[in-house]
Amino acid sequence: MATEAATETTAESTTETTIVIGDDHPLVQAALRDALGKAMPEVRVIECPDLDSVMTAVGRRPDDIDLVLLDLNMPGTNGFAGLFLMLAHHPTVPVAILSALQDSDTIRRALAYGASGYIPKSLSMPAMADAIRAILSGETWAPPLSAASSEADETDAARRFASLSPQQLRILTMIVDGKLNKQIAGELNVSEQTVKVHVSSILRKLNVVSRTQAAVVAGRLAVGGDVLR
Repeated sequence: MATEAATETTAESTTETTIVIGDDHPLVQAALRDALGKAMPEVRVIECPDLDSVMTAVGRRPDDIDLVLLDLNMPGTNGFAGLFLMLAHHPTVPVAILSALQDSDTIRRALAYGASGYIPKSLSMPAMADAIRAILSGETWAPPLSAASSEADETDAARRFASLSPQQLRILTMIVDGKLNKQIAGELNVSEQTVKVHVSSILRKLNVVSRTQAAVVAGRLAVGGDVLR
């Protein structure tokens, strides 16, 4: 469950653009809110401190959300799991990554996995606003990248993970945490047989033969050395 309720700010009574910011740092939220308010007077900002509140905010009115800015590491997500869950539940809502990480490999993976852009937190606020405007106009915005190394592999990984349902993604994160089928069933309030069916489907979709291999493959969703949680 969300630890805090999402908060909304509106620059004008008539709103044309709605942006959800998923970040657990109040200073980042405040700075972005002010920068966007100056750059786009018609913007409405919905501030969310964790993945649950992001999912709730978007779920209430997905057709009205123009962009989600999602931190890679905040309560409820660590790595690219949050991006995959957002795209699985709301495939038509653009999601851009907002992160302190800015290595080319992480940026390339985010774009290969379906992000509409990648905005490093090291950018100045005016530069962030320009990047967000570019994404809103339909561009895929990212800082310059170094030479690509394994683009084909990342595309294949993206295809495999995208084939997992939201429930299967949740079960995969629990497999990574070493939980048994019985434990997973209890947490999700489903039967153990249902979990077994999902696990079999996960192994097939990821083209692996064991839970251990699935956990290793799930490490592809990790950034900064942390396996997805």
